[in-house]
Amino acid sequence: MIMAFGATGWQWTNPPRQWTADDGLSLFCEAGTDLWRRTHYGYTFDTAHQFGRVIQGDLRLTVTFGGDYAAQYDQAGALLRIDEGTWIKAGVEYVDGRFHLSTVVTRDRSDWSVLPLGTTADQVTIDLERQGDAVTVRYGLADEAPQHLLRLAYFPPDAPALAGVMAAAPAGKGFAVRFTDVRLAGC
Repeated sequence: MIMAFGATGWQWTNPPRQWTADDGLSLFCEAGTDLWRRTHYGYTFDTAHQFGRVIQGDLRLTVTFGGDYAAQYDQAGALLRIDEGTWIKAGVEYVDGRFHLSTVVTRDRSDWSVLPLGTTADQVTIDLERQGDAVTVRYGLADEAPQHLLRLAYFPPDAPALAGVMAAAPAGKGFAVRFTDVRLAGC
């Protein structure tokens, strides 16, 4: 178990070769990593770098981050994961030369929603609030609080979930990511 963000109990799923946890979490996201199941593309990947703590029941996860996105589908953000077939990731994804807010909800099959960011992704904050059988996804840009609704999704209640951060580089050579703030609290 790793000490990070003022708490113990952090753990990796698919750790990157290069990372440091100090007053934040920095990592180099390796090429060929992804988190996706079946839908449209027909493949399943569970190789994204995932760093979190296991929490049961209601919670609130707030993540602030930035990255050196450069290649198609470079992505970073927040994660709630029960198992390889049940998870939610929300953050920034670089698609067709532009930054997008991206949410993928997976319950055996992934579904993807995107919203053009309209600016560079220097600092984005994603907030995932799990209450009962739902997760509310909100975002904020730069120093703004995460107040804008991005998605409301079903998520199985009471199952323990890894709550934390994720990053993946499906198509490119990899990229640097910096999570400057991660707050995780039971509700």
